[in-house]
Amino acid sequence: MKMIWFRVRAVIAGHTGDAGMSTSEYAMGTIAACAFAAVLYKVVTSDVVSTALQSTIGKALDVPF
Repeated sequence: MKMIWFRVRAVIAGHTGDAGMSTSEYAMGTIAACAFAAVLYKVVTSDVVSTALQSTIGKALDVPF
């Protein structure tokens, strides 16, 4: 009887017993992270961003002390 009430309280609280992610969820997370990294790499290595970074660094180095 005690175990049933524990289960009822867990379900009401939203704890259904899934302690972690399954293998397919890890795989989908890994694929999403790789896709995000690829997009970020393309953005950072684009000509527009590269030129902006070089300009910013150049201005910072030319500041007189």
